[in-house]
Amino acid sequence: MSLLLKNTTYIDWQSLEFIETDILVEEGEKGTIRFVEQTESLNDDPAIIDCSGKFVTKSFTVGHHHVYSALARGMPAPQETPKNFYEILKYIWWNLDKALDKDTIEASALATAIACAKAGSTFVIDHHASPNYIDGSLEIIAKTFEKVGVSHLLCYEITDRDGLDKSKKGLTESEQYLQKHQGLVGLHASFTVSEEIFKNAVKLMEKYHTGIHIHVAEDLYDQQFCQDNYGKRVVERLNDHGVLNSTKTILAHCLHINDTERDLIANSKTWIVENMESNLKNKVGYFNGEGLGERIMLGTDGMHSDMLRSTRAAYFVGQKFDNIDFESAYQRFRNVHHYLDSNNFSGDGENNLVVLDYPSPTPVTKENFHGHFIFGLTSNDVQHVISNGKLIVKDKTVQTIDENEILAFTREQAARLWKRMSR
Repeated sequence: MSLLLKNTTYIDWQSLEFIETDILVEEGEKGTIRFVEQTESLNDDPAIIDCSGKFVTKSFTVGHHHVYSALARGMPAPQETPKNFYEILKYIWWNLDKALDKDTIEASALATAIACAKAGSTFVIDHHASPNYIDGSLEIIAKTFEKVGVSHLLCYEITDRDGLDKSKKGLTESEQYLQKHQGLVGLHASFTVSEEIFKNAVKLMEKYHTGIHIHVAEDLYDQQFCQDNYGKRVVERLNDHGVLNSTKTILAHCLHINDTERDLIANSKTWIVENMESNLKNKVGYFNGEGLGERIMLGTDGMHSDMLRSTRAAYFVGQKFDNIDFESAYQRFRNVHHYLDSNNFSGDGENNLVVLDYPSPTPVTKENFHGHFIFGLTSNDVQHVISNGKLIVKDKTVQTIDENEILAFTREQAARLWKRMSR
C-alpha cells in the first residue's frame, strides 16, 4: 500500500534543496518516491499523512552498532574494576557477550531496532558477538529487525579469544548467513585474530564478494600486540591479508594509526566508521580524519541508537582533535548511504524517509541547514518514520510491534542476563 505525504517541505539529503510538495511513497525495497501535484488524480487510494509545518527528508543509518550491548544499560558493576581498555573488554563486554543466549539476543535485537527506528534510522550495520550462542545468532537478529521494520547489514564477530573451536564456529555462522543474506565477514580486532583465522575470513570475504568489518587500533594495545607478534602495524597487517581490497570493508575506530597507515587507507577502497562517544567513554583517544580521504561514516558502537547525537559529538569533540566543520560533519552522517548504494546493498532506497517536527524559532533554509543540523535538530524531533515505504513509526510510536509488551520482555531478559554474568 502506498503513502501520500501531504503538504511537505522536502529537503533533498544531498543537494539540501527545499521543495514544497506532496510525496507519493511506494512500498517495497525497490519502491520509489514521486512528487505529485495537489490536483493530480492517483490510481490507488493511498494512506494520507498530513505533514503541514513538518520537514521530510531521507531517514538515517547507523554505520556501526552492537546489538549485543542493548541490555547493558544499568547493569551491575563488574566484579573487578578495569584499569585499562583490555580489562574493560575482559571484565565487562566479553563477560556480557558470553552470557547471551537465544532469548537475550532476541531481546537485544528488539531493543536496538525499536531505539533505532524511533531515532529516525531505518538501516543498521551491526557487528555481533555471542560466543556461547553462535549458531543461528545472526538469523535471530535479522528476523527481529525485520519484524520491527529496520533493514540491516550484519556480521558475526569472529575471534580466537575463546578458543579455536569458537572461531571456527564463527566462520561457519558467517558462511551460513551469507548464503541467504547480504552481510559482511566480521572480525573482532587484530589482537584477537590468528593468522589462520584471518586467512580463512578473507577467503570467505572473497567467496561471497563482500567485505570485512573489524575494529582497528581502537586502543594502543592493538598496535603493540600486532608489532610484538607480527612485526608490523595493524593496518599493514590488514593490507597484507587483502582486507583493504574490498569496497565493502569497514574499519571501525582507527584512532592509533600513523601516516603510513593513513596513506594505505586513503589509497585503498575501504571505509572508516568513527564512534566518538564510545572512544570518550573508554578513554582510548580521539578520532582524527586527517589524511584518510572522504570515505568516513559515523556509528554509535552500541552506546545508543541516536545518529544525530553521534554526529553532534563528532563535531564538538572534533573542534580540538579533528578537521571537521558543519558540512563535513553532515557528510560523514550521510556517507553511509553512499557506502550502501555504491556496494549495491538493498534496504536503503529513496522510500526511506523521516518526518521531522522541528518548530524552529528561526528560519530554516538551504543556506543555514547545516547550522540547524548541528545545533538544533535532535531525535526528539522525529515524528514519523517510513522504512522501505512502510510507516513503522507514527507520532513517535512504533507501529509494527507492541512496545509495552516488548519492553516487558526486554526487562525480563536483562535481569536474566545480569544474573548469568555474575556467575
